[in-house]
Amino acid sequence: MRLVKVIGAALVLLSTSAAAQGPDPASFTPDKIKAGSDVYAIYCTPCHGPQMEYPGGSFDLRTFPPGQFARFEASVTKGKNNMPPWGEVLQPGELEALWAYVMAGEKKR
Repeated sequence: MRLVKVIGAALVLLSTSAAAQGPDPASFTPDKIKAGSDVYAIYCTPCHGPQMEYPGGSFDLRTFPPGQFARFEASVTKGKNNMPPWGEVLQPGELEALWAYVMAGEKKR
């Protein structure tokens, strides 16, 4: 019985870790990135600049670390510092599309 509990706990930890990393970058199709770009243009451009051209004063999204989807999700949906919460504004799928854009979008190289 103890072994079953240990294995169950390990599976929960593994699935939690994978969920925290967010959507698989392999799912970042051009259409999903474009959808994220559209969401970004509506909600994010005023503070984060067009095409993530960091205007100063707000977080530079070009530097957002991959593998930290849970942090991104919390910041976007609940707000952080001067950023308002967008959780009740975003439609299903828009957060993941926005993540795809931030991770794979028009970053300066």
